[in-house]
Amino acid sequence: MADDPFQSRFAADASLLPHMADLANDRVLIALLAEADYRAASFLDQRLLTDRIGREWMAWNALPDLGPAAPRPDFIFHIGHVGSTLVSRLHAEAGDVLPLREPMLLRTLAQVAERIDRLESLWSPELYKTRRAQLLSWLGRSFAPGQRAMVKASSVITAIADDLTGADGHALFLYVPLPRYIETIVAGEASMAETLAQAPGRIARLAALLPDFPHALWQLPPVTRVAMSWLCEMATAQRTLPRADRRHLWVDFEQLLADPAAALAAQNEHFGLPVDRARIDAALSGPVMRQYSKAPEHGYSPDLRRELQAQAATEHAPAIAEAIAWVEALTARYTSLGDLPIRGA
Repeated sequence: MADDPFQSRFAADASLLPHMADLANDRVLIALLAEADYRAASFLDQRLLTDRIGREWMAWNALPDLGPAAPRPDFIFHIGHVGSTLVSRLHAEAGDVLPLREPMLLRTLAQVAERIDRLESLWSPELYKTRRAQLLSWLGRSFAPGQRAMVKASSVITAIADDLTGADGHALFLYVPLPRYIETIVAGEASMAETLAQAPGRIARLAALLPDFPHALWQLPPVTRVAMSWLCEMATAQRTLPRADRRHLWVDFEQLLADPAAALAAQNEHFGLPVDRARIDAALSGPVMRQYSKAPEHGYSPDLRRELQAQAATEHAPAIAEAIAWVEALTARYTSLGDLPIRGA
């Protein structure tokens, strides 16, 4: 690697982001980003590729393996629509953290993992393990000494969270109790549409976790499909990020909003990051807490979130009660689900 100028630069330069993969042709698109681009981007997906972002396809095997000694990123996992982007932005403001929000290559890795034992898999299990380690070393690069990379994964990545964190990694897992989740989703037209679109994949994952799963998606009304989505992601996290494992910090986002300064300090301690109370206070008093994190040009706040939840709880009360009862019936049927925090705690 030392004889190849590009590989030497790639190993040390986080501005060269492995953005997305073309599995059929076994190549990776490298995008050129400044640190400010990372901090501004709500999603490191196709929306990143504006005309000003330089990029080039390269053969996967032309990219270096940085080795087991290379830094690995910290991870934020979540069930979706529970403040993960806000938490990522707060950590970027409150500490020496480089945020990577929903990098596309992790989605590719999850897709490969889902098919790894099937005949149609393009990768062998051994190649999956090799490239997973390679990708984690890429995502662990930073722009300055002492800066830590922190990946905010998309919700579907929780299915491979145990592969990503490894034996020594630490992770944050964000969730909310089932009633608050349903209220949040049904309160927004876009969040409801997104959740219903993801329901087929989620019920398939849930059925794989629960033997003799007794329901088909077509049998579930829309609000119950939202509850099923919550159950799928929570049951997935229970398997890949066991709450009893001290490497995994489960955080109720509603409780985080009640005392965000204490929550951020506890999360920094969990990740082994310095706790700078002045920077935490500055982050919380700045614009981040008054913006919609996925689209900062729009205003949003914890108070508005609570108002919308309360309105949704009133307008959809019978359907929400039916959906919660559906989940509680499943937790009674499957003892493995018994300790999920359906109503909190």
